[in-house]
Amino acid sequence: MRILNCHVHWLPRSVFEDLCKRKSGYPRAERNSAGGYNLYATYGNVGVGGWGRNVWFDLDDHLRHFDATGHDIDFICSLGPFSTFFSEIPLADGVYYSQMYNDEMAGAQRKHPGRVWTSGVVPLQDTKAAIDELDRMVKKLGLIGVNIPGSIGKDSRIDHPRLEPFYDRIEQLGVPLFIHPTDNNFIEMFEDYEGALHLALGRTYDVSLTGLRLILSGIVERHPKLKIFMSHTGGALPYQAGRLDKSCSAAKLPRDPSVYLKTFYTDTVTPHALGLKWAIEFFGVDQIMFGDDYPCWKTEAAIQVVEDLDLSKADREKIFSGNARRFFNLPEPVAGKVKEAAFA
Repeated sequence: MRILNCHVHWLPRSVFEDLCKRKSGYPRAERNSAGGYNLYATYGNVGVGGWGRNVWFDLDDHLRHFDATGHDIDFICSLGPFSTFFSEIPLADGVYYSQMYNDEMAGAQRKHPGRVWTSGVVPLQDTKAAIDELDRMVKKLGLIGVNIPGSIGKDSRIDHPRLEPFYDRIEQLGVPLFIHPTDNNFIEMFEDYEGALHLALGRTYDVSLTGLRLILSGIVERHPKLKIFMSHTGGALPYQAGRLDKSCSAAKLPRDPSVYLKTFYTDTVTPHALGLKWAIEFFGVDQIMFGDDYPCWKTEAAIQVVEDLDLSKADREKIFSGNARRFFNLPEPVAGKVKEAAFA
């Protein structure tokens, strides 16, 4: 069975190398000893230091990794924690680096047609600039989705009223909206234990907050055709759905928050079969897409979590490929020969 991996991170090195040319001020970057970069936006380090290893920047290495699993795996590149950067720097820089990033993504998609699919970014400091780049990346470059951060600098929110036209345009274009945890929310609260608190809970809170803001603000209600992909099995929200419905009456929504949440799609990125089982029960098997969060998680382990649920063949095919191809409106794959596994 051919697999479509909907949650893979690859970052174009050219963007970071360009940032390294800047020796002062913001934005700028510095090469680190792990083969990656430390990145600085308008305030503080935006988080690349801990995960800024070489493996994030080598697309050929990604292809070799998936070939070595013994499965035919196509994959979709989304942005991950880095998404906050483009909207937290001066507008001119945000436009410049968004365009550079999106051009690189489009190049990778053209170089590996049908194998590598890519999504883009926009500078959310300015709504018109964000819409202009959204149109360019989708209509001219052919990218298949747009990533949004959980925050826009210190003082703005992803559900700010000024962004309503941006969500209007995403809905009109019919491309999915990626929600992934970032590293700029809850920093001080989760800074202990050498990052363990942040990785275990901080990012879960981050993606949950973003998803709930889209719901409570009425954005999901006003944009019923908006295609939302909330990563990491929906964060904490599915497991607290009853509490959301009991506690969010002040938002004055016409329906319970859980009703809107159940329109979201999510992935299988949880190292726990019981958690994935609950996500399937909550969202429905038709809205779950395989993802392994590579290079943050092992592909074989992610596949095994799905296999451990003892699903029917039809449901496995939906999760491993069918749901994502329908959600992202991608053509069926060309049959290919399964590679031999290079490692256990």
